[in-house]
Amino acid sequence: MGPRTTGALACAALLATAALTGCNRGSDATAGRIGIDIPRTDTDFWSSYQRYLEHDIDRDGVPALPLSTSQNDVAKVVSNVQALTDQGARAVVMAPQDTGAVTTALQRLAAKKIPVVSVDTRPDKGAVYMVVRADNRAYGEKSCDYLGRKLGGHGRVAELQGDLSSVNGRDRSEAFAACMKKKYPGITVHELATDWKGEVASAKLQSLLAQHPDLDGLYLQAGGAFLQPVLALLKQEKRLRPAGTPGHLTVISNDGIPDELAAIRAGQIDATLSQPADLYAQYALFYARAALAKKTFRPGPTGHGSTIVKIPNGLEDQLPAPLVTKENVDDRALWANQREKK
Repeated sequence: MGPRTTGALACAALLATAALTGCNRGSDATAGRIGIDIPRTDTDFWSSYQRYLEHDIDRDGVPALPLSTSQNDVAKVVSNVQALTDQGARAVVMAPQDTGAVTTALQRLAAKKIPVVSVDTRPDKGAVYMVVRADNRAYGEKSCDYLGRKLGGHGRVAELQGDLSSVNGRDRSEAFAACMKKKYPGITVHELATDWKGEVASAKLQSLLAQHPDLDGLYLQAGGAFLQPVLALLKQEKRLRPAGTPGHLTVISNDGIPDELAAIRAGQIDATLSQPADLYAQYALFYARAALAKKTFRPGPTGHGSTIVKIPNGLEDQLPAPLVTKENVDDRALWANQREKK
């Protein structure tokens, strides 16, 4: 992932390779306003996403309504989106955590000809103008490969899964399981469903450690939700041992928040996949403005290091999510190393 670009440069680069029409930055000013719902504020990742949104809205003069927050409640997503459209939103940015429960809301928006940009999650059904998301199956596969190589293809690992009603939780879990079965059959995987809740992750991991003190590794599907509860538990159980020392649990996480990078530097965990909170905000706004201006896109590589792919209900821009280890943890291009600028 490269450094953040300005809205104008991103617009020019993307439309040069992925759009069918030209870019007119002023055309959205009279086309309507953008309604944005923040999915939750209880994790560092989503708090960072909100800060990036607010910064980019202010910097670029984005015609956005005041942000709403649904706090991981799909009923609030639906009511917030209704309120935003009642206030005049002509494009909507959302990040539904329950991707199967927003179909009716998406159908209502489609009937009103209000385009939707979905961030981080891909709704199971219902038309979307663009999904801005990293390849979550790649998260599961890369995490599997990292643990498989580190453990030499043998051992026991715990997988702290997200909410399986979410496409992200399903994609990461299915890809991790398929990779382990195919490439590392000598590794026993314990799947622990958590609904993205840190307290559930901690309780289930504590029970597993009591049954299997020989646990060798952990896969945390969401560092923002799981990292601190897991580190606290490992410290309590006297299992928090530095990387490279006997008894260290090999840990890979997903999110790339500052706390994960700090834990890598401290040798508490080994790796994470950096989910680009900055680019999620940048391209959510970019595509929402493009929708207001009635721009159209097609599958293929973009000018910002990603690929647009066709999905059953629209298009998805799959942004890069690099692996972070002790070798590159101080890379200034990582969003978590830039956050102090915000």
